Amino acid sequence: MSVRIAWERHGAGEPLLLVHGLGYARWGWEPVLPGLAERFDVLLFDNRGIGESDAPPGPYTVAELAGDAVAVLDEAGVERAHVVGTSLGGMVAQELALAHPERVDRLVLACTTPGGAGAFPLPQRTLALIAEAPSLAPEVALRRFVENALADDAPEELVGRIYAHRLASPPDPAGWQAQAAAGAAFDALDRIGGIAAPTLILHGTDDGVVDSRNAALLAERIPNSRVRLFEGCGHLFFWEDPDGFVAAVEEFLA
Repeated sequence: MSVRIAWERHGAGEPLLLVHGLGYARWGWEPVLPGLAERFDVLLFDNRGIGESDAPPGPYTVAELAGDAVAVLDEAGVERAHVVGTSLGGMVAQELALAHPERVDRLVLACTTPGGAGAFPLPQRTLALIAEAPSLAPEVALRRFVENALADDAPEELVGRIYAHRLASPPDPAGWQAQAAAGAAFDALDRIGGIAAPTLILHGTDDGVVDSRNAALLAERIPNSRVRLFEGCGHLFFWEDPDGFVAAVEEFLA
């Protein structure tokens, strides 16, 4: 079954593919897109199950999501690109680099995990919120998930900006569950040693969604990789420090 994937491009230069995480459409790159588009031909898209892309019945697999990313490259006429993936998108980026190494130049893995029993599990505060969410009003739960993805001292203005986006384009519950299933089933720990692309691993030290110790775990297994931590930042660290994120990515890709 063919799946329609909504995508767009900005800027000019070397191709750069951005892959977002669970429940976030391509608007989730808002704070870093202008900076990246100054130097790169930036391609961004909605994963299946979110935004303007199709939401076929799930569960999805990370391999399927990686196939969608390849389809975007094909449609854009791009043979090989740098790839930045965040959270679930970081899992997709790992799979893309393993299954289609000829399409990936350099790789940036942000706030993500290799998955499986060998990785550090979801932090307790996120597990507690997931358990509590069904008992909350949908808008309250949505706001709590935004707050949980940021550092404890994140400005109220930032919380409000992201919350407004999520209210304006709420995730389809079935699509969210199908994406979540892909992340839950992903396990690449014993395979990531096969990633050939030079790799930069970025993580916020106060990430309450994906344990930041997974950054070191990835670096131990991926050859030719390095880690940069964002002190005091949460899961959406690229919203909290967009200039720092853009600078780190540009320096690495240069």
